Amino acid sequence: MSNMQGKTVLITGASRGIGASAARVFADAGANVALVARSEDAIADLTAELGKNAIAIPCDVSRYWEVEKAVQACVETFGGIDVLVNNAGVIEPVSHLSDADPEAWGHVIDINLKGVFNGMRAAMPVMIDNGGGTLLTIGSGAAHGPVEGWSHYCSSKAAALMLTRMADKEAADKGIRAISLSPGTVATQMQREIKASGVNPVSQLDWEVHIPPEWPAKTLLWMCGADADEFLGSEISLRDETIRKKVGLI
Repeated sequence: MSNMQGKTVLITGASRGIGASAARVFADAGANVALVARSEDAIADLTAELGKNAIAIPCDVSRYWEVEKAVQACVETFGGIDVLVNNAGVIEPVSHLSDADPEAWGHVIDINLKGVFNGMRAAMPVMIDNGGGTLLTIGSGAAHGPVEGWSHYCSSKAAALMLTRMADKEAADKGIRAISLSPGTVATQMQREIKASGVNPVSQLDWEVHIPPEWPAKTLLWMCGADADEFLGSEISLRDETIRKKVGLI
């Protein structure tokens, strides 16, 4: 699905990495894009780059009322919301469970899990009223197994995947398409933070093995089309070469 003319996409965590790349990919496909992030200057600069079919909405996804306002601003500007990309996520501070700072641990949950819930909760009623829409969430292989030092990240990603499954369970018959994307390791700032922690085997990976953020961005666009319908209510892994071929990455 390369043509998104007339469609509107709201992307959280749009200031850098996968989110910024997704904004460019969707804009190139003709979509209206609403860029949501805490980094006001970064999304303002990206909005200027993308032009009149993009808006910047400063927002902390851990706060429901801010996400609700962001969705309202998107609807007021573009008339609706067809795709929500739940991309905002953090991994710091990396620490062993027995040493974790409870407040910092909980803040990761607030962003990675509650942020996904907040996005779905705010966008789904609008989508359902308009006949349906697509919920795309950036997942992780960490949702499926423990990784040293990542108790907050693994737990939040596992729970976010269940939210994708719940959205499909409860609203597929209302036109909601919910899919998670596990991109593997991506060359973003998060990987630099993981590298700096030195805690587990992921931190030891060479930079060259990480895929570029454009790959998951292009996959998100592909996930908006009927070719991805077999994955509704589940997760797509970009480690799967079959998926890479379907998207046209290899």
